[in-house]
Amino acid sequence: MLSVIEKVAPGTLQILKRRYLILNHLQKSGPIGRRALADLLGFTERSLRSEVDVLRTQGLIKTSTQGMQCTPEGITVIYKLEQLMSQHIQSQEKEARLASYLGIQHCTITMGNSDKNHESLVEMAKVAAEVMDFLLPEGNNTVAVMGGTTMFEVAEAMDKHIGQNRTLLFVPARGGLGESIDIQANVIAENMARRTGGKSRALYAPEHVRMETYSLLLEEPEIKETLEIVENASLVLYSIGDAIEMAERRGLDKQTLDQLSNDQAVAEAFGEFINVEGEVVYKLSRIGLRSSKLPMIPNVVAVAGGTRKARAIEAHMKTVPPHTWLVTDEAAANEILKEVDSLK
Repeated sequence: MLSVIEKVAPGTLQILKRRYLILNHLQKSGPIGRRALADLLGFTERSLRSEVDVLRTQGLIKTSTQGMQCTPEGITVIYKLEQLMSQHIQSQEKEARLASYLGIQHCTITMGNSDKNHESLVEMAKVAAEVMDFLLPEGNNTVAVMGGTTMFEVAEAMDKHIGQNRTLLFVPARGGLGESIDIQANVIAENMARRTGGKSRALYAPEHVRMETYSLLLEEPEIKETLEIVENASLVLYSIGDAIEMAERRGLDKQTLDQLSNDQAVAEAFGEFINVEGEVVYKLSRIGLRSSKLPMIPNVVAVAGGTRKARAIEAHMKTVPPHTWLVTDEAAANEILKEVDSLK
């Protein structure tokens, strides 16, 4: 949580650390004078004075002729901060380990298991919205978004704050006519636009089409123009699916399902079915953003969690550009890192 706060509000964590150090030293060494505490901490008296004023106003420290010391409330806050700081350090280390192993620059891990707890999925969606808010610069931005249940939750987590000082255009990164209305990319893009005060553009085309239809649809002016906008997006936001589950959802025939199983496909994204080695073993003829365009998009955010998606996440990350930012949960992260640790 602290890592997300720092990404959204840079400098907040440093303030928290300074005030934690002050409280911690006061608990151990108080009562103590301001000059002596400044020397102990390596602070200037001026910088210490401003921090002390805040802590005294909050009722966390008190002063007397002997010096400064923690109040009972201050001592309670110290114990809580110790737990929080410890969790933060451990979380940062785990995020760094996971990002390094997956070969990407950024990873944010949220609490829980989204397989078993809907609140964990909601928290992951909130963090994904915060990451998007952190990444997008002010001014004009185009966000390409996929469909699916996870993206539905990310849309629900957005608000007007994301639209401040930005002109946002949300576009579906894939066709989606034929699947459940709520999780279609068109509907999700529209929902994100409404919640952030932005605009949306629709892509009226099925995602999965026959080869002979595919080339014809790509020549349709409206579809062609929308896909050009998608490929020039400021940010793409998508989730990673389990290969067999996504194949069944798309209505693929038994022969193809058997082929995917024989080829050990574990992940699906961008219409590509990927095995554990990160190899594409099957590709759909689809209308939408192609994975080959991801390196040219400045910001790539993948959102997926839960124990059952751990293998899918690990496999798909072998195919993404290094500037990808993964938002996942502890269940998936622990499962992936468990396999890493077992190899040591």
